[in-house]
Amino acid sequence: MGFLKKLTVVAGAATAARAYAKKNPEKVNEFVGKAASFVDKKTNGKYREQIGGAVRKVGDVTGKPPREA
Repeated sequence: MGFLKKLTVVAGAATAARAYAKKNPEKVNEFVGKAASFVDKKTNGKYREQIGGAVRKVGDVTGKPPREA
């Protein structure tokens, strides 16, 4: 698969994910909070700032900040 085709597929997936997050903010926030806690625990807090940044970006899309479980 060519680079531009791969880029188009990724862009389409990102658009679909944003649309889903806007329609289902509670489900997305619950999942993101659980995933963030899991990854933070598995990495022993080494990437806590990066994980927090990703969680904040999801919160920007859904309009609500996700809770960490």
